[in-house]
Amino acid sequence: MTVANIQRVSGVQNAIQLASQRTGIDFNYLLGQAQVESGLNASARAGTSSATGLYQFIEQSWLGVVKSHGAEHGMAWAADSITQTSSGRYVVSDPSARKAILGLRNDATASSLMAAEHASDNKDALSKSLDRDVTGTDLYMAHFLGIGGAKKFLGAMDANADRSAASLFPAAARANRGVFYAADGSARSLGDVYQRFSAKLDKGAAAVGATGFASRAMDSLSLDPNMEVVLGSEATGGDRQWLASTLDRFTGAGRSTTADAALLRPNPDNARLAYLMLAQLGGNV
Repeated sequence: MTVANIQRVSGVQNAIQLASQRTGIDFNYLLGQAQVESGLNASARAGTSSATGLYQFIEQSWLGVVKSHGAEHGMAWAADSITQTSSGRYVVSDPSARKAILGLRNDATASSLMAAEHASDNKDALSKSLDRDVTGTDLYMAHFLGIGGAKKFLGAMDANADRSAASLFPAAARANRGVFYAADGSARSLGDVYQRFSAKLDKGAAAVGATGFASRAMDSLSLDPNMEVVLGSEATGGDRQWLASTLDRFTGAGRSTTADAALLRPNPDNARLAYLMLAQLGGNV
């Protein structure tokens, strides 16, 4: 790899890391998705659609997520320029503004942030319909089929993983024959399609140096039930209870701007939290 390519990939990974930190969406998933979609090329363009950029957003999907989340990330000017018609279509009346907003798809930071927000929205929606943890593969199904299609796919797979995926999604199968059919022309099952996407995500993440699985469950940090063994004498019952409540403050439904700010200020509680978390994860403390 040339120096220029190394610098390009490093810049993209930094942008993805920032998006992960701001939204809580797993870095490995975002990295794997970007590798699968564009090979970490922020300027990538699809030949058969309007899909562009690191995460291959089509125009309507991009305008929708920027309208919903752009203001949170310094793009209020873009969000304010986008309106939604009664039919649900997103439009920008000013041609120059529209061009600039769509051009943001080729900015690694903007694209990563919006991809993470889009994944976060999909995670919330899927969490309400699935009776299990949401995985990176579930999120990728929502990216591939849309949230409605993902709910239909995952619900049907949970009921019968051996069912033909093409029979349930004939239009998608016609447009993506390689996904829904094997080389010999046989139809792949829902379980087969899901596992292939899972493997593709993990392979994509591993190819660019990720150290975790892009397809894993997307829940925030959870406590190891055997923490006493991991932490040795440091892990008293009080430690476990304190760590559980503190993690819940910063990663659970009660997370707030005040909590975020407090986490950034050095204090004994922060040091204790960092020590216990590193020990739980096997860090050198």
